[in-house]
Amino acid sequence: MPLPFRRILAGLLLVVVQWLILGELQLWGAMADGVLIYIVWIGLRHGPLHGSITGFGLGFLLDAIYGTWGIQMFVKTLVGFILGLFPANERETLLILPQQAFVGTLVIALLHNGLTVIFMTLLSGTRTIFLITSLWLGSALYTAIVGTVASLFSTR
Repeated sequence: MPLPFRRILAGLLLVVVQWLILGELQLWGAMADGVLIYIVWIGLRHGPLHGSITGFGLGFLLDAIYGTWGIQMFVKTLVGFILGLFPANERETLLILPQQAFVGTLVIALLHNGLTVIFMTLLSGTRTIFLITSLWLGSALYTAIVGTVASLFSTR
């Protein structure tokens, strides 16, 4: 199977896993974002164009599933583009250590979830402490832990 089709299939599979598994494995209202980890990996490995296209496509699917039209799509496209601007020295042999994965995923998830919370607040007009503690900070920490575990299983 050609490489672009494998990436598309992996992205679609991650959206399904996000929706059916990670969306249900909530800890105090916080849930991990496996799709964000995949977009980060694509952006770092292949550059801003691939990162933003992947973010747009997978964000669109998540918007369709969760009913947050435009929010996931915009934020994930922005994150994919920004991370693609940071070049890896050797994109083919990109290897991330678990410590780097935790800190990097935490910072990226804080940015991503912060923008998502801002847009969700503007969309719904509500302001609660749950948005800060669970959706922003809790989900960012949970995503960083999942990103660290994923880095342990990555070979290249």
